[in-house]
Amino acid sequence: MLIREFEEQDWPGVWRIVREVVRAADTFAYDPAMDEAAARGWIEVPPAVTVVAVEDGRVLGTAKMGPNREGPGAHVSTASFMVAAEARGRGIGDALVRHALAWARARGFAGMQFNAVVESNTGAVRLYERYGFEVIGTVPEAFEHPELGRVGLHVMYCRF
Repeated sequence: MLIREFEEQDWPGVWRIVREVVRAADTFAYDPAMDEAAARGWIEVPPAVTVVAVEDGRVLGTAKMGPNREGPGAHVSTASFMVAAEARGRGIGDALVRHALAWARARGFAGMQFNAVVESNTGAVRLYERYGFEVIGTVPEAFEHPELGRVGLHVMYCRF
């Protein structure tokens, strides 16, 4: 598997993943009816970047990373990750997290903050904790899960 910067020819594969993840409505606070034009917002512009995880020419995962805020908050990075359902459990999310952390450290960020990790997404929470992230707060009932009802959103942070 290769992780590299997004190229325009990757869009159909990225859109397939974004559509699948967003429509599931269980891990991202995006409108499940998001159309392709709106999904293009996943593609970042510098100083942020979007990457893809590719195997045998197929996009299996994607991540975006950059400053969490502008101005006085720009020293802290953020990232988001999506993996195709058929590729989950194969270490792609792990590789994308490692890539994002290395990217942020190489650019001198002080840490990485995740603003809204759905607390019921325990696989992601455990993955992030393995790399040094801590839950620094939870907004109770801030996410409307399609099966569990209202669940919390964690703010997670990893200091570099």
